[in-house]
Amino acid sequence: MSSRNTQPVEDRTPEGTSRPLPAKKDTRKHGTSQRFTSRSVSTASKRIQKELAAITLDPPPNCSAGPKGDDIYEWYATILGPPGSVYEKGVFFLDIHFPPDYPFKPPKVTFRTRIYHCNINSKGVICIDILKDGWSPALTMSKVLLSIRSLLSDCNPDDPLVGSIATEYLQNKEQHDKTAREWTNRYAT
Repeated sequence: MSSRNTQPVEDRTPEGTSRPLPAKKDTRKHGTSQRFTSRSVSTASKRIQKELAAITLDPPPNCSAGPKGDDIYEWYATILGPPGSVYEKGVFFLDIHFPPDYPFKPPKVTFRTRIYHCNINSKGVICIDILKDGWSPALTMSKVLLSIRSLLSDCNPDDPLVGSIATEYLQNKEQHDKTAREWTNRYAT
C-alpha cells in the first residue's frame, strides 16, 4: 500500500497548522486566469457584438471581419492589398482573438497569410503601436484593420519587427519591393 496521502487537498491540514489547504480550482477562461468578473466578460461580449454589427453594416474599405464560428471572441479578417503598393492584388487573411477584458486590453491580431514586411514577422505577429502600448478602449476593430491596411502602404522601418527586411527597405528598396511583390504573388493570390 502506498504511503501517499490520498485525502482530497481541501481535507488535508499542513503540518503545524490547524487550517486546511484551500482547494485549487481551474479558473482559466480564454487562456487567462479568471480574475475577471462575469460583468467584465459581459462587457467584452456586448462590445464585441456591437463592433460586429457595425463592421457588418459598414465595413472598412477593402477589409472584412467576423466570428470564426460560435465563439464571439475568435474572428477572422481579410485585407486586400492597397492599390499602388507592393501588396496590390494580394488577399491577406488574419486571425483576431479578443481577450476577456476587451476593450480595456487590445485584441491579438496575426497574419495567417505569409507576407514580406518589416513590421510583420514569419509568425504573423504585427508590430503596430495600437495593438500594444498605444491601445485605447476608444479604438474599434474597424480602426485596427484600417491601421493594418495603412501599414501595408507605408511600413515603419524605424520600428521594425524584422530588422533585415527594414535594412533592405532602407538600403535597397528596389530589391525589397521585388521580393515583397514575389511573396504577394506566391502567398496572397
